[in-house]
Amino acid sequence: VQLQASGGGLVQAGGSLRLSCAASIRTFGTYTLGWFRQAPGKEREFVAAASSAVSTFYADSVKGRFTISRDNAKNTVYLQMNSLKPDDSAVYYCAADINYSGTYYRPQFYAYWGQGTQVTVSS
Repeated sequence: VQLQASGGGLVQAGGSLRLSCAASIRTFGTYTLGWFRQAPGKEREFVAAASSAVSTFYADSVKGRFTISRDNAKNTVYLQMNSLKPDDSAVYYCAADINYSGTYYRPQFYAYWGQGTQVTVSS
């Protein structure tokens, strides 16, 4: 299983970015997918997740601003980020796991990780 994240970059506060994560998974539609981020000196934190049943979950800090979606035909998960703030600056990682669990917000839940893409929001 390989995950390839892309779409990061430099954006001004209030702007938008869309991250993509392409996965080499034959049964992509059955996987729980997540996005995490890690800023320098901080622990990796949960951002959003989408179950195979297309339920979505968000960290309180991004709720109403970020949207996770998945295209099972393209084996791709997206993270649309609007109204970006400087505090959103971090390396963003996509993750996947065949299981579904109430611990989807924990990095330890996920077996597979992408390489990360840098998001920098200037004030």
